[in-house]
Amino acid sequence: MTEFRYTDIRGAGIGLDGEESRQIEREALRIAHEYADCSLHDTDLLHAVEIAASVLPPAVRKALIAFRDEGNPSGSLLLSGLPVGTLPPTPDVVEKEPAWTEVPVATLSQLMVMSVLGRSFSYSDEKSGHLVQDVCPKRGAEERQENSGSVLLELHTEDGFHPNPPHFLSLICLREDHDRVAATVTSGILDILPHLDPDTVAALRRPEFRTRFSTSFVPDESVEVLTDPMPVLTGPAESPELRVDFHGTIAQTPRAQAALDQLERAMLGTLKGLVLRPGDLIVVDNRHAVHGRSGFAPRYDGDDRWLRRSFALADLRPVNDRLTGGRSHRPVVTAGDPRLSPTVASV
Repeated sequence: MTEFRYTDIRGAGIGLDGEESRQIEREALRIAHEYADCSLHDTDLLHAVEIAASVLPPAVRKALIAFRDEGNPSGSLLLSGLPVGTLPPTPDVVEKEPAWTEVPVATLSQLMVMSVLGRSFSYSDEKSGHLVQDVCPKRGAEERQENSGSVLLELHTEDGFHPNPPHFLSLICLREDHDRVAATVTSGILDILPHLDPDTVAALRRPEFRTRFSTSFVPDESVEVLTDPMPVLTGPAESPELRVDFHGTIAQTPRAQAALDQLERAMLGTLKGLVLRPGDLIVVDNRHAVHGRSGFAPRYDGDDRWLRRSFALADLRPVNDRLTGGRSHRPVVTAGDPRLSPTVASV
C-alpha cells in the first residue's frame, strides 16, 4: 500500500476564532510562567491546567464532553485554530526534542483539551515518559512503523499490545510537511460494523490474535515480544471495543486471518482524514477507532512536519499502583524478564 484513500473532514470539525485562540494562549503562558521550574508531571501543574480548561469555548467543551461520553461513528474529533506559540526548529534527532517550557503554548493548550476527556498519562518505556511527545521524522528511522518514521504508518489502535492502552489520544499540528501530503486518517468500528458479516464478527471476538510489542517497549529490539492470544473485538455487540494493529497483529488460525483481512478492507473503505495544519488538533477514541498516516518526504531542514501527541485515561485509579514518576506507566517488559527469549516472548 502506498496511499490512503479517505474522505476529507476539513470543515467538519470545530474552529476557534482569533480571540478564543488568544485567550487560550494567554492562559497557557500564565501557567507556564507560574510553573516554569516544574516537570509536566507535577500534580499542581496538571490541576492548574485542568482548572484553566474553563477558558476553552463552551462549544468546544460541549463537543469534547459529548465525544468523551458518547463517541461518534468515526471515532475522531477535529478542533482547529488552537494556538501553538513561537516554535524552535523541528527536532530531527531525539537529543533535539525540546523541553515543554520551550513549546509552552502548544503543550498546555493540548493538555487543556485532554483534561476534558480524561487524565493525561504516559509510558515510561516511550519518549522517556514525556507527558506530551514529539512526533516528527527522525534521521535513520524513516522506515519504522512508529511515530519517528516517515513511510506510510499502517492503521492501528495505539499501544493495543499494552495491558493499559490509552482511552484517548490527541495529535496537535505545529508544522505540516513541506509537500502537504501527510494525511492523518481514522476509521471507527461503528462505521464499519454494517460491513462485517456475523461470522467475521464472531471470529474477531475469539482469542485467536497476538499483537507484536512496539520496539520502544522492549529492552532488546532483537527480540520479538507478542501478547498472549486475545480477541480483536470485545464488549457490547452494538458498540464493541477494538484492539488491532494491521502491521503487528498476527492471526493464529485461518478463520482469524480471514476475519482480520475483512476488517482491514472495511476500515480502508471508510477512512476519514485530512492533512493537519498548524493549530489543528485531532482526538481519537482509541477504544473504538484505528488511525494511521500516509507517507511523506522529510528534508531535515528544521521545518519538517511536527506534531505533538498526548494520551488520556478516563480514570487513573485503576492504574495508580502502576504509575511512577508522576503519571508515567512503569514498564511491563524489563531487561532480564524471564519471558524474554531469543525467539518469541509472551506477556
